Amino acid sequence: MPKASKNVSQKQLYGLLTGFGLVLTVVLVLATIGAWAGYTFATNQVGSQLSQEKISFPAAGSVGFDASEYPTLQQYAGQPVNNGVKAKAYADDYIWHHMMKASGGKTYAEVSSAAKANPANTTLAGLKSTLFQGDMLRSSLLTAYAFSVFGVIAGYAVIVALLAAGLVLFLTFVGFIKAKRA
Repeated sequence: MPKASKNVSQKQLYGLLTGFGLVLTVVLVLATIGAWAGYTFATNQVGSQLSQEKISFPAAGSVGFDASEYPTLQQYAGQPVNNGVKAKAYADDYIWHHMMKASGGKTYAEVSSAAKANPANTTLAGLKSTLFQGDMLRSSLLTAYAFSVFGVIAGYAVIVALLAAGLVLFLTFVGFIKAKRA
């Protein structure tokens, strides 16, 4: 028995491709809107939460903020920590530096183990508490930084999705014109 076959005309093919192009354009526009919402939320959330904490870099030339000791932070002197990049710099180059200086280069885990082994040593107990507080603040600031990076990625996704939507829409119109001529 012979197989039945149906040939698709060029006009039908362009019609199908045009319909697919319109659907894909709508999906890409929705992706753009979603990425924009993510970018806006992350950026605003990080900025507002950090601003509420009122953390600022010390002023240039102030005691304990020597340019030779903190060369990478001088660009932020006197500024509030109000975005992810500044949060990371403050956590990694300011708090961490103080923690390592106070502990002689030992981490919280190392000091905590030593304090457990010497429960009567109040100096170790105090250092353990100080390092714990430093680690918690660093953790919060580095989380803000990570969240801000997601916002930046979402910002790039807005651009890519919008350009892709524009390209697909252009190709859809070309297909529509070809379908009309076929």
